[in-house]
Amino acid sequence: MTKSTIFHGVRWRTAVAATVTVAVFLAVAALVFAVAQRHQLEQSITGVARQQANDVATQVAQDGAGADLASGAGDQSLVQIIDGSGVVVAASPSVNGEPAVVDVRPRPGASVVVRSRTLPIGDEEDFVVVAVGVTGPDGPLVVLVAESLELVGQSTTVVVTLLLIGYPVVVLGVAGVSYWLAGRALAPVEAIRARVAGVEGTDELDARVPVPVGDDEIARLAVTMNGMLGRLQVANDKQRRFIADASHELRSPLSTIRAAHEIAALHPDNRDWTETSHDVLAELDRVDHLVEDLLLLARTDEHGLRTAMVDVDLDDLVGAEVRRLRKLGDDFTISVSGPPAQVRGNPTHLSRALRNLADNAAQHADSRIDFRLRVHGDAVTIEVEDDGPGVADEDRERIFERFVRLDESRTRSSGGTGLGLAIAREISVAHRGGLHVEPGLRGARFVLVLPAK
Repeated sequence: MTKSTIFHGVRWRTAVAATVTVAVFLAVAALVFAVAQRHQLEQSITGVARQQANDVATQVAQDGAGADLASGAGDQSLVQIIDGSGVVVAASPSVNGEPAVVDVRPRPGASVVVRSRTLPIGDEEDFVVVAVGVTGPDGPLVVLVAESLELVGQSTTVVVTLLLIGYPVVVLGVAGVSYWLAGRALAPVEAIRARVAGVEGTDELDARVPVPVGDDEIARLAVTMNGMLGRLQVANDKQRRFIADASHELRSPLSTIRAAHEIAALHPDNRDWTETSHDVLAELDRVDHLVEDLLLLARTDEHGLRTAMVDVDLDDLVGAEVRRLRKLGDDFTISVSGPPAQVRGNPTHLSRALRNLADNAAQHADSRIDFRLRVHGDAVTIEVEDDGPGVADEDRERIFERFVRLDESRTRSSGGTGLGLAIAREISVAHRGGLHVEPGLRGARFVLVLPAK
């Protein structure tokens, strides 16, 4: 199933859901309306019959059975006056000579409302009958007033017919409008989908999806998609630079090894094999260190730098680095100062970070390297300062990027791979600390900050 098919499926499902919801709501509303309308009409006719019965009862109370009932004549209504023995003593012309239409005899002053389909007028229509008890000059009487409910039935039929005719029209209209509105609402999503689908490979990660006007969910989705594409582009660019730099770094020692062997093979008698072996081993050490650094950074990028935390004596690690530098025989004055300090961390990783900082200082120092260990409340800092050329303000963050060398003229052998400071910062972050560079008295001062134990 294509994404376009999915889009149309969502559009159809949205339209169908809206149509079904509206159809059910309209059906319930129409039913309630029809019932309410019928009930209201019945109540209105019953009220008319009750009012007429009360009027006749008032007249009967004064005139007795001789009250004038001509006003009650009609095909859809009737009036009867019943005496105490159940005999009709007066009736409207439409039921003259007919027996009592209902067998209801309320006491004087009371009234009863009943329904009947057996009246002598009408064609088995429903009638509402109001019976009112009254005391006339000749004794107790009952006034019966009946009104036809035919109008109720006719009105209900008209209403139901109109609803049945209008219901499918409204439902079809809702379906069409819902489908159109769903299409309009999902059009930006389709545009986003089409734009993302058009991004083929990593060469088009600079593409961005259109952001619709407004601040609704779709606009925020577009902004989020553009943010994701931007992050992918940055990550892809970093990965490409990383691969290119790694390839270049690996090619350099391998080329040196190949050249040394080719020269030795061409001039076996004039070649110092001890020197050749030393050069090859040195280049192999570079390859080994580079591969180790690359693997560490790759693991860090994928899972983060996982560290097994133990108590670590930082002063011991600093002392070990000082002794290592002194054994190298370089003509440096190396000083170390500071109290004993302990942190929770991984000794192997912390030792590597200190070694990278020490090697960086040794590469750039003119004559002096200073190690300072300080404790500031809940933080421990290790400062590694050299008296070299220092780091310009604009380069103080860039030097912690991978494969960055500020001195491009520096040879590969003396300049390192450009990964040492990046690895040292990764280690500091993994220990909930940080690493930055600041101006020293002459050169650069690298400050490693770690949380105290």
